[in-house]
Amino acid sequence: MKTILNTHSNPAGHWVGDGFPVRSLFTYDDDVSRTSPFLLLDYAGPHTFASTSARRGVGSHPHRGFETVTIVYQGELEHRDSTGAGGVIGPGDVQWMTAADGIVHEEFHSRGFARSGGVLESVQLWVNLPARFKRAPAGYQTLASADIPTVDLGAGVGSLRVIAGEYQGASGPARTFTPMDVWDLNLEAGAILVLPVPAGRTAAVVSLQGGVRLNQVCEAGPCSVTILARDGADVLLEAPQDARVLVLSGEPIDEPVVAYGPFVMNTRDEIIESIEGFKSGKFGRMP
Repeated sequence: MKTILNTHSNPAGHWVGDGFPVRSLFTYDDDVSRTSPFLLLDYAGPHTFASTSARRGVGSHPHRGFETVTIVYQGELEHRDSTGAGGVIGPGDVQWMTAADGIVHEEFHSRGFARSGGVLESVQLWVNLPARFKRAPAGYQTLASADIPTVDLGAGVGSLRVIAGEYQGASGPARTFTPMDVWDLNLEAGAILVLPVPAGRTAAVVSLQGGVRLNQVCEAGPCSVTILARDGADVLLEAPQDARVLVLSGEPIDEPVVAYGPFVMNTRDEIIESIEGFKSGKFGRMP
C-alpha cells in the first residue's frame, strides 16, 4: 500500500467572485512535490442560492501555464473564453480548460440555474503542465456526463466514473498532457475497495461527502484530502457510510514551480512575462 503522508480538512472557506463559496483542500502554496502534477483543489458548496436575475460567478480573468478541471455535482455553470469556446455544464459534466500559453475566461451560474435557484456543488482542480507544454495553444474540452464511462464496482460497493486515465479497461474522455487518473467514486455504506495506483505516482484521495478510511489506519472525514507518497502501490478504501470520493493520481512533474495568482510557470521571469502578456492582450479577448 502507498504510504499516507497526511490528512487535513479546511473548514474555513472563502468566496471566489460572488458565485462560488469554496474551501481550498490543497494549493500550490503547499509542498507541490507531494501532489504534482496537481496544483490546487477547491471544493465549492454545497450551497443553496436563492433565485435571482443577476449574474453570479467570476468575470473575465486570465490563466497561463496549467489546466483547470471543473466537475459539477449539483447546479449548472456557464463558461466562455477567449478561444471562442464555451457552454453550459450540469450535474455529472466536466469542463477541462487548457490555459497553456494564455487564456481569458469567465464562469457564471447558468441563466436557468440563476433564475430557479438551488444547490450548487462543484470541484475545481488545477493541473500543472510540463515546461515543454506551457506554450501550447489554449484549448477547451466539454466532457458530458453521458460520455464519461462508469464502472460498476459490484453489489454493495458502488460505482467509479473515469474522467481521465483508465480503470478496468475503461478509458476516460479527457485528453491529458501527462499520464494521470481522475476517478469519481460513489461508495455504498460498508464498501471495501482496493484501487490500483502505481508506485512512482503521487496520489490524493479527496473525501467530499461521507468520509472514508484509508489503508486501515487513516480516517478521512467529509471535505478532506489525504495525500499519499510516491512509494508503494494501491490504496485501500473503506466506507462506513455512503461516500463521494475523488481519487487523483499522476506522474509527477519534477520541475520548478513559480506561481503568482492565475499564472503557474517555471521561473519568476516567466511570471513577469505572463503579467505583461495579459496586459498587452496576448491572451486574446473575450468574444
